[in-house]
Parts: sequence; structure tokens; C-alpha cells
Amino acid sequence: MGTTGNRVMLVDDHPIWIEALAEDLVEAGFEVVATARNGEECLRRARAAQPDVVVMDLQIPPPDGVTCTEVLTREFPTMNVLVVSASGERDDVLAAVKVGAKGYVLKSASKADLLDAVARTAHGEAVFTPALAGLVLGEYRRMASGGNTAAVPTLTERETEVLRLVAKGLGYREIADRLFVSHRTVQNHVQNVLRKLELHNRVELTRYAISQGLDS
Repeated sequence: MGTTGNRVMLVDDHPIWIEALAEDLVEAGFEVVATARNGEECLRRARAAQPDVVVMDLQIPPPDGVTCTEVLTREFPTMNVLVVSASGERDDVLAAVKVGAKGYVLKSASKADLLDAVARTAHGEAVFTPALAGLVLGEYRRMASGGNTAAVPTLTERETEVLRLVAKGLGYREIADRLFVSHRTVQNHVQNVLRKLELHNRVELTRYAISQGLDS
């Protein structure tokens, strides 16, 4: 193994979950270089192994997943963190994205979707569920209606259309079929939107939204 982008670390306090996901990842050609069940192990082992992707649960013994994500993305800018959580709560999603998580998917996602999310995160893509796309669209609409146009990024008609369809729960392939474009084009549109809203970095936008009360 050892292929660039394929080195993965798993962080979760449920050993059965770690074992199952590790097995699936190895089968799919990834190399699981470390695992951790709490925040202290996570930081120590991530620093030692320096994986390409950290699959991070938020609800781990302290320091929690958000704190670990913030520390690791600050220390290792090329280390991509994918949050895989049982929680789809808005506050949890925004907290993780705000500190630098590349993506956020739910544990209830299918095996294929989880493996796809890890693979795309390894390539530096922003990976989010339709629910988060809906949250992003909601943030954008709130900002756009807030009157502070200088702070509102401009989305193209196609970007807004793609985001709206994702927010309705359509998968990327369904959207591609509907709009007569490629699956990759749809992914690119979503990535462009997230980039414009600075939602895949340590998010100035989210800080702005929170400071303006737009997250309530």
C-alpha cells in the first residue's frame, strides 16, 4: 500500500465500528495506519502517523472530535478530516466545519457512500450530505436577505440550482441526469459553492454568520 492519499486513521470510541470500517477500507484499497478511541490517543497517534485522511467521530472522550479537528488541521494543513457522526444536528455540523473539517457524513450512510466520502476527502474534495447542502443553502438565503450584500458571495444560477436539488435530497447522480451534465460536474458545482461560502476551510463565513446571529 502506501499510495499517496490512501493512508487513513480512524477515530471512534466504538471498537466494533472501527473494526468494521477498517475492514471495508482495506478491502477498498486503503491503508489504515492508526486508530484511536479518545482525543488524547487521536492527537498523539495522528502526529506520529500523519495520515492523509482522519475519519473523526465527534463524540469521543476528551478532547472531543471538534477540538481534535481544530488542532490537527492547524498543525497539518494537508491532513484532511472527514467527520463521520451519528449526529446531523446543525450545531455539530457547523462546529466541525468551522474548525476545518473537509466533510461531514452520517454514520447511517451506506457502505458505498462512506467509502466514496473517504476517497473524495483523500483527494481534497469537500464532501457533504444533502442535509448539509440544505443548511448551506439556508445560510446563503439568510445572508442574502440580511441586506449586507457586500458580505454575500455570488452564486451562479446553475450553482444555486444544483444546491437546491441537493438540498431536496437528490443524489449527485440524480441531479446529473436531471440537468444533463456529468456526475463530476455536479460535484464541482457543490464544491464551488462551499468554496465561495468558505465552508470547507476554517470558516470566516461561519464566524461571520454566527457573529451576526445568522445561525440561530
